[in-house]
Amino acid sequence: MNDIPKRNAAIRWVALGFLLIGGGLFFGIYKYSKSLEPLPRHLEGYVPWSADTIAVAESIPVQEGGRIKPLSTMAGFAMYQIHGNRELEIDIKDTSPEAKTGKDGLPPHKVLKLKPTAWLLDCLFRPQVAVEMPTFVVDNSDVITAIGLTPGAKRDRYSYHDLEPGRDKLKEQAKSYQAKEAAERGPVGEQIVNLETNVEKYESLIGYFSFVRGVTMRNPTGTNSRNAQVSLVMTAAPQIRESLAGRDKPEHVMDLVEQVNDMANLAHSALLLFPPDGQPQADKPESRAWTSAGDEIWSTMIQESPNPERSIARIKLLEEVTYNANVSDDAFRVSLSQLRDLTVAAATARGEYRAIQLESSYYNHDWFLNAIVFFLLASILGIGMWGAGWNLTGRILAWATGGLTAFGWVYCVIAIGQRCYIMQRPPIGNLYDTVICIATAIVLLSFVVELLTRKRFALGLAPVIGAALILIARQYEVGDAKDHMDPLVAVLRSNYWLTIHVITITMGYTAGLFTALISHIYLFMRGTGLDAGDRSLRRTLTRAAYGCVCFTLFLSLVGTVLGGVWANDSWGRFWGWDPKENGALLIVLWNLAILHARLGGYLKEWSFHLACVAGSCVVVFSWWHVNFFNTGLHSYGFTSGKGIVWMWYGLEALYILLGIIAWIVWTNIENDEKERRAALRAIADAA
Repeated sequence: MNDIPKRNAAIRWVALGFLLIGGGLFFGIYKYSKSLEPLPRHLEGYVPWSADTIAVAESIPVQEGGRIKPLSTMAGFAMYQIHGNRELEIDIKDTSPEAKTGKDGLPPHKVLKLKPTAWLLDCLFRPQVAVEMPTFVVDNSDVITAIGLTPGAKRDRYSYHDLEPGRDKLKEQAKSYQAKEAAERGPVGEQIVNLETNVEKYESLIGYFSFVRGVTMRNPTGTNSRNAQVSLVMTAAPQIRESLAGRDKPEHVMDLVEQVNDMANLAHSALLLFPPDGQPQADKPESRAWTSAGDEIWSTMIQESPNPERSIARIKLLEEVTYNANVSDDAFRVSLSQLRDLTVAAATARGEYRAIQLESSYYNHDWFLNAIVFFLLASILGIGMWGAGWNLTGRILAWATGGLTAFGWVYCVIAIGQRCYIMQRPPIGNLYDTVICIATAIVLLSFVVELLTRKRFALGLAPVIGAALILIARQYEVGDAKDHMDPLVAVLRSNYWLTIHVITITMGYTAGLFTALISHIYLFMRGTGLDAGDRSLRRTLTRAAYGCVCFTLFLSLVGTVLGGVWANDSWGRFWGWDPKENGALLIVLWNLAILHARLGGYLKEWSFHLACVAGSCVVVFSWWHVNFFNTGLHSYGFTSGKGIVWMWYGLEALYILLGIIAWIVWTNIENDEKERRAALRAIADAA
């Protein structure tokens, strides 16, 4: 028994060594992958937008995805979809006084990281600059070859100007692949379809203000053509319509109308800037639909605008804003402020500006990214805490680990609270929401376990789990490239059912994963001998896990029944063997099996905790994996990419295997110890 402290210290240092080696390998792989990325592309003559101009743009309300949001949010998810990131690096001339010639011998230059709002402003108001930016990321060079272009390096970035020679071929290829089922397209076909979608969206952005160039007006004789602003043509809409009412339609007027129609189509849907008259009404979709510049132009031309003078004034203001974008930053900011004030006043009068500034602040603060930073720092200190042991250094590191983890948890709570206020619903309507909520709940519950056990293992694991789950959420957000605060599908638009059913079932997932966490701690401590044979600690962890199994069963069962009631109300049937329903039932059955086997004496401590770890796979299958089946009425949760799920299964299977090996080894050690003690007692009795 005297060897236990030495053995525990050795195990701690070996574990610390493995963690440091793993961290070093991860960092090395990351740096190597970064070194393979191409250098930022140089844009000659690029002038960055000022911070004040960007701040004005960020607070402009727009309608997208069925809700009103700041322009900065729209920019962020458009950039996610097209570029795959929230920042774009370009190389520009460095005009600062302290600028010096670089090591490459070129004139002073620097790397500028464009954020979403600045990038969108370039797309909308400086398309001649935007088309040179390396916006499109293509993972597979075969895609570039397929559209007749010469590919660059793997995961190279291409500008619209780079892709333009292959534009027609891309459209043709995408059309042929779109006719096939997604499963039949193959990796290249799927990426061609995605690239076409991204290019189309990009074209809608860079072409939105094409109407500012004006239209060509020519005399009936075809001579003395001149350029005219669209707003000016709109003022003549009644005369134009009158001239087209007769049988003989003037060719020059028809040509003019066709030009205006083309301009209106380009500005039809990419940016919905103007709210309609009156108050939004739930039973009248037209009262909630905002209009675009194209809508304002064409409704005036066909004399269906409810207020033609206002529509003309709006288009004239947009023309002024776009013109000033190429004059100076100050002039542009003044015009953009007028546009912002116009839309803010209209949105405020309709009660639709309630959370715009908060949402803009939410994304600017990037609460979850900051939470990840705190969790990662806490994880590093936690490694040192485990290695240091129970001395003064270990105690200091424990307090530091707990403090940083608490800061990360507070940031998560603030972010979730803000999301609730912005969405006006509980934050559990999609996979992204459930991941961040479960991460926050597990970190809190880990603190509770630490208070009960005071062995620092729950404390050390809490930031690791928090960082891992929020990283998964961010990866899902990037891969999905959708605004997860947009309105839910119709069946989920019930705050009553969303609150009682979805929160209940989500807390059931949380309880199941937390049960697995406790069992992970038990198996790790018992398998490495770090529990020092403390039977009281083992019983505490086993009782905690048992209670969590009961809690998981209760929440999952109640949540499943409530889901059936909701399904009966929404779809007219209580149960339909839907994959999501089957997954929830599977959690219930698994936990029932664990409880019955434990009560029947079939599962002792080792096997009970191994079953709880396996239960995490059942939870992940029900919560996440069933969304990949592309079937069932719960289609609101489908996404792509199964790598994380299969990695989870693999890691848990490895952990269970190691747990079984540790079980066998320690059982043999304990049996040998019992035989040795029995022999010593026999010798003592004989003496």
